[in-house]
Amino acid sequence: MDATRIIELILYTVPAIITGLVAYYFFKMHTDNEEGRRRYTIHKQAQSVAMPLRLQAYERLVLFLERINPAKLLIRITPQSSNKFDYEEYVIAQIEQEFEHNLTQQIYVSAESWDIITTAKNATIQTIRKTNMSERVDTANKLREVILTDLFDKQSPSSVAIAYLKNEVSGMWTE
Repeated sequence: MDATRIIELILYTVPAIITGLVAYYFFKMHTDNEEGRRRYTIHKQAQSVAMPLRLQAYERLVLFLERINPAKLLIRITPQSSNKFDYEEYVIAQIEQEFEHNLTQQIYVSAESWDIITTAKNATIQTIRKTNMSERVDTANKLREVILTDLFDKQSPSSVAIAYLKNEVSGMWTE
């Protein structure tokens, strides 16, 4: 008799355990699916808020690069005296000031973009310093003239950086 009761108990218990496991599996699948959907919705909402901020950052950085482009910078900033060293320092100070004004934008762009922007800024400063050391330059106006003349032969660092940023922004639409 004890053996029949044990078998009956097993026969009633096994289907209940199987039903419980199936219910647990479906419940777990449902909650995991809901969690994934919730994460996706949160990610999409965050992306819709972040995208305009990122685009604004790219716009500001392109504006920065345009402002430090020697062809525009040297026309906008005229020498106050004929001293080429004073002019060099003043122009470089303007570039640094523009850069510092846009430092916070780096959190919205990729590390590669920020590196290219920093490289463009440093290359522009290096071009100004290198040209100022040239024997062809003896006055502030001559410094402007030589830099602008040299730019006819090659692309400015700003132009290269802007092209990179444009490419990166166009890639944002495929993400």
